[in-house]
Amino acid sequence: QVRLVESGGGLVQSGGSLRLSCAASGSISDIYVMGWHRQAPGKQREEVATTAGGTTNVAESVKGRFTISRDNAKNTVYLQMNSLKPEDTAVYYCKMNQWNGVRWLDYWGQGTQVTVSS
Repeated sequence: QVRLVESGGGLVQSGGSLRLSCAASGSISDIYVMGWHRQAPGKQREEVATTAGGTTNVAESVKGRFTISRDNAKNTVYLQMNSLKPEDTAVYYCKMNQWNGVRWLDYWGQGTQVTVSS
């Protein structure tokens, strides 16, 4: 079993910055993808950024403003969010996809609220 704990959310003014962290613990294999998703009120959850094997992907809506990074030694993934906009307001969830030797398993964090005021 894997546990994901997010931190770093909060209230920030438009144009400000926040850094989210997600620490993974438990049975972690060598093969896994970590990333961030978000869900705004009344909208579907969407992928924001992922990182795996040194490769990162960032959604077009946040490209140039958000950066995902990973510390494998700490099993932690970060999301640096700059130039925040009110439309970035959402609950941000950390996600891990882990290969257990047979199939990919998904794990989610509890979510952290990010609110950007105009």
